[in-house]
Amino acid sequence: MPRKIAYLVPQFPGQTHIFFWREIRHLEQMGVEVHLFSTRPPPKGLISHSWSEKAMARTTYLGHASVPDLLAGLPRVPFGELAAEVRRDGKEVAKDALICIPAARRLVRECRARGITHIHAHSCGRAAMIAALANRFGGIDYSVTLHGPMQDYGPGQHFKWRRAKFATIITHKIHAEVIRDLGPDLPERIRIQPMGVDAATLRRKAPYKPPRPGEALRIFTCARLHFVKGHQDLMEAVRLLLDRGHKVNLDIAGEDDDGGTGFRHVLEEKIRDLNLSGHVTLLGAIDADEVKRRLCDAHLFILASWAEPLGVAYMEAMSCATPTIGTDAGGVPELIQNGVDGVLVPPKDPQAMADAVAALAADPHRLTRLSEAGRHTIETRFDSRLGAETLVQEIWG
Repeated sequence: MPRKIAYLVPQFPGQTHIFFWREIRHLEQMGVEVHLFSTRPPPKGLISHSWSEKAMARTTYLGHASVPDLLAGLPRVPFGELAAEVRRDGKEVAKDALICIPAARRLVRECRARGITHIHAHSCGRAAMIAALANRFGGIDYSVTLHGPMQDYGPGQHFKWRRAKFATIITHKIHAEVIRDLGPDLPERIRIQPMGVDAATLRRKAPYKPPRPGEALRIFTCARLHFVKGHQDLMEAVRLLLDRGHKVNLDIAGEDDDGGTGFRHVLEEKIRDLNLSGHVTLLGAIDADEVKRRLCDAHLFILASWAEPLGVAYMEAMSCATPTIGTDAGGVPELIQNGVDGVLVPPKDPQAMADAVAALAADPHRLTRLSEAGRHTIETRFDSRLGAETLVQEIWG
């Protein structure tokens, strides 16, 4: 009997969703039949990958409203459970449930028609609500992955987790928070399993080369354009380095959540205010092949996030053996060991960032050591195959 899974990702494929695509490919290599589901397609400005059209063509989108599905689903809604969630978290739980009822009913129909017996929700937001309701409506097993602090994924978490077959959580830090907040409503089986990267693909063809004396330092970063990613702090660090006489160029890949009409304008103004037009370039959303090319061309990868659950962008850089600077925030220290396979600085501190960059630029041997150590960390602990293996083990034993 073929092993089948409903793989549910919100707004797929978004600009940061390459790690889902990698995991899907690994699952298929292991003989799993992956059926893709999502809440809705991403905005056109965020459809950036070479594989996006292929992924969208095979994805069933559940997000369109259906009054008949809503009305038909209401008698099956576990009002007692949800009432307890409303008392705990407020009326937003009821709103989320009503929005998700039609999607949950359609998901049940699709799973039954395709012979799917397990749903994995790669989010603890509305995707997890859809999976939890599908379980109540049709008895289909489900599981969830938590990719960041639980408070970022909305209310009703007790309901979303209570009947999950298992859960995966990306860091030990977040796991401790979940135990504190959900207690007895956690599933019996929880695995600490970060989303990883395809180390076999994300590797450079030639060894890393540090900057030559007098050569401009090439810095690359890749993250959506949002204030919490700290791009504005990195720009200020570049300004400090230029004022000290360093030659520096920074390329920023990524787009804002509005497809280029939101926070991008703030960063464009920042570039003008700091007189960085010849040194900082906003590349917009670029595909995975271009990300890899730029990582392998860069002397340094830097992401100045204020808060990062773990950081797939760091993993991609380290997999490409590009020396990496991150911030000592969130779960990043579970990925980067400061001074061993990367460098950590405090968040929101352009001065510390500039000092770290200057120190590395002056020490080519240290850059080379970080390059090699970062690659080793990804190969041994953060390869995307591990996530696919975890799902297979937990669903089918």
